[in-house]
Amino acid sequence: MSKRLHVVESTMADLVERAKTGDGHALEAIVRRIQDNVYGLAIRMLFVPADAEDATQEILVKVITNLGTFKGESRFETWVYRIASNHLLTTQKCRAERWKLTFETCDRTIEEGARDGGVKPFHEAEQNLVVEETRLACVHFLLLCLKRELRMAVILGEIMGVKSREAAEILGLTPAAYRQRLSRGRKRLTDFLVSKCGLVDANNPCHCETLAALHLKKGHIDPDNLFFATHPCRSLRNSHAEDLLREMDQLTRAAMLIRNHPDYEAPGVFVDSMKKLIDSGRFQLLGR
Repeated sequence: MSKRLHVVESTMADLVERAKTGDGHALEAIVRRIQDNVYGLAIRMLFVPADAEDATQEILVKVITNLGTFKGESRFETWVYRIASNHLLTTQKCRAERWKLTFETCDRTIEEGARDGGVKPFHEAEQNLVVEETRLACVHFLLLCLKRELRMAVILGEIMGVKSREAAEILGLTPAAYRQRLSRGRKRLTDFLVSKCGLVDANNPCHCETLAALHLKKGHIDPDNLFFATHPCRSLRNSHAEDLLREMDQLTRAAMLIRNHPDYEAPGVFVDSMKKLIDSGRFQLLGR
């Protein structure tokens, strides 16, 4: 059996132990296994894919250069999430946060979109992409309305499906304190969606088509440079979400909109960039 095939079949614990001894194939396999989750956390905290890429690379550098300090007292993935969350919670204000979004500003945008009218004429395929971009960006925008601590709790618990006890460990909280933080963030999002989102209630004022038209008019969406609608993804959590939404009450629909978000794939550059950093000799590897 080749060393590369053996890496594919290895458990994460095996890979970590081998990487600590300088096994480059094991280290490469670790990066491949964790990069999507790290990037998924970063893009939901930071909104802009380029910013998320930069943050992901910085987080991966921290992981590989501190690998020797991992003692196995928690799951390796939990340890990685702790490094990632600490980085994202303490990093300087990102460009999306400088927009200073609040639920009140989102409400005013919805009102403006309703007054402005419908989608401007486009080819059907392009129009569908712009509307999908608006739908996906909506959850990202609403997350930005939350303080970082609440945003992180919602991303971990609601979108990425991390269990409460593990999420509490990641954030250095008691399980009760984490559940309270998650509940506060989730309530703010669901309250807004229940009262505003047309996918939750057709009588609500916000509809993706009219909001898409406003974002196009203001230059907030560039049809030639979409952030989310064309972003490489793993499978959606539920590909029949819109059918299911029709069968749910409003509160459950709102929760479903938050949870049913794509699992974004990390750009395929991180393994190569980590290898180049390692080979450069700029870092003392693995915390040794």
